Order: sequence, then C-alpha cells, then structure tokens
Amino acid sequence: MSEPGGRPGPYPQLPPPKRPSATAVVLVTGSVVVVVVMVLAFLAFGSPGFLRKPDGQADGEFWSSMASPLPSSGPPSVTPGTPAAIPGERAPMPKRTRPLADPVTCAFTPDPGAPAPKKVALPPDGPAPSTGTVAVRLATTAGDIGLSLDRALAPCTVVNFLSLARQGFYDGTSCHRLSVTTGLQMLQCGDPVGDGTGGPGYTIRDEVFPELTYGRGVLAMAKTTAPDTGGSQFFLVFGETDIPPDYTVFGSIDDPGLQTLDAIAQRGIDPAKPGIGDGSGPPKTPVTLTHVSS
Repeated sequence: MSEPGGRPGPYPQLPPPKRPSATAVVLVTGSVVVVVVMVLAFLAFGSPGFLRKPDGQADGEFWSSMASPLPSSGPPSVTPGTPAAIPGERAPMPKRTRPLADPVTCAFTPDPGAPAPKKVALPPDGPAPSTGTVAVRLATTAGDIGLSLDRALAPCTVVNFLSLARQGFYDGTSCHRLSVTTGLQMLQCGDPVGDGTGGPGYTIRDEVFPELTYGRGVLAMAKTTAPDTGGSQFFLVFGETDIPPDYTVFGSIDDPGLQTLDAIAQRGIDPAKPGIGDGSGPPKTPVTLTHVSS
C-alpha cells in the first residue's frame, strides 16, 4: 500500500505463522511411514516376472523390478489366493510400431552362477528371422496349452524357447507360481528347480518396447531386476496383469489353453504350500509340463 503522493507506506503486519500441533505432526509422520511401507511391500512382491534368489543370497524371496507405483485400482480387493473375476475377452496383442530388421542377430550369455540342474547347449548365436509364427504345444498334467510364438515381437526369445523345448529341458518341470488376485493373474512355469530360482545356465537379452502390455492370452518371459536376465522361466497371462513393459512378450495362448488356465485359476493357490506373501504361490492343481512340442 502507499501514502498519498505515491510514497510507499508501511506494509500491513501479517500474523505469525501458526505452529503445527503435536497431534498434526504425529498424523503427518505416521501417514508418510504408512505410504513408504506400502510402496516397499509392493516393490518387493508386486510383479509376476520375478525369479527367486538362490539359497544363501536372500532367504529365497523374489527379486522385484517394478518401476511404477500401485495400479490405479489400488491393492488387491480380494483375499490373497482367492480367485478374482477373470475377464472372458482376450486382450489385444502388443505390436511393434517399428518392425525389427530381418534378420536380427542373437547372442546368448553363459551364467555359471545360476542354478541349472538340467544341462543344455546354448541356442545358436547369429542371425534369426523376425517374421512368422511357430505353433507350440505344452502338454501338461492339467491339460494341453497351445502357444503361438511370434518372431516379429521377440525373435531371439523364440529361438531360445524352441532350443530349450527341442532339448527336452521343459519336460518334467512344474509351474511353480500362480497368481489369481486382481491386477496379477498369471501362471509362471519353466523353472527346473521348481521354486523360482532355476534356469538353463545362461541368459538372454530383453526384447522389450514401450507399447508392451500384458492381458489375457499373452505369453511373456520372467527375469530379475537387472536387464537381460531371462533364461527359461516364462509366464502365461489369463487375466488382468498390470505391470510395466519390462518383460519380453514372445507369443500368445490359444483358446483351449486359456480354458485350461481358467480351470487351474479357479481352484486357486494351495494353502498347504508356502507362498511369498503377495497372494501368489503353488497352484492347488499341480501343473507339470510333460512335453513341449513344435
């Protein structure tokens, strides 16, 4: 404000700021702690593509690689292990906006530190086509699951999967992890150890892109927090799965295969076997891959 004649006058005196009460401080601090704990808990368990750390490294918990907070729908709205509603419609398959070169060059890296009770030869390095699909059938103790591997999405991952299948690597392995809760509906398979720690003794490169999504009918690779750490474990998505585009999608599941997965999901998690605290765990219906053919 100013005095007549344009001279600046004294500014009005503002009241001193109020000191927050002790109760307000406690409430704010408590809220921050709760949020931090919730975020850390979700980062530890919230995503399906995790591989378990081998014994002696971290009590067997799963590695997490979530880069985003909880889905907009919030935490699971059902009791852990209880089947949530499974969507009946297929999700659209992701597509690359820019096609890959054809062929691409694949390379596979030995990983002597990874548990590999089944010894297999590395897939061949070198050129691989990035067009076309390959039909594969998973014969399991719970019913057959048909797959269509898509070279346009992930050509080197397709080379890897076919190499493992043709060497009999998957025969006799179990699908060790089922999740049926809201936002995480998938079955994870391909571990020769059977607890999430195993692999083929080598790693493969990620083949991801920003447009990746994971919905009913999608086939994708599991990995650790680090890039390019996939190997043999994969997951079959039969419902809603809200995760970032960090996991290579390399094919789709046929309708009879989805019906098999639905039946497994409806029976839920086996409460007699240990889970990992996020509602996922061994399926109540045991699922063993008896043979994978292409």
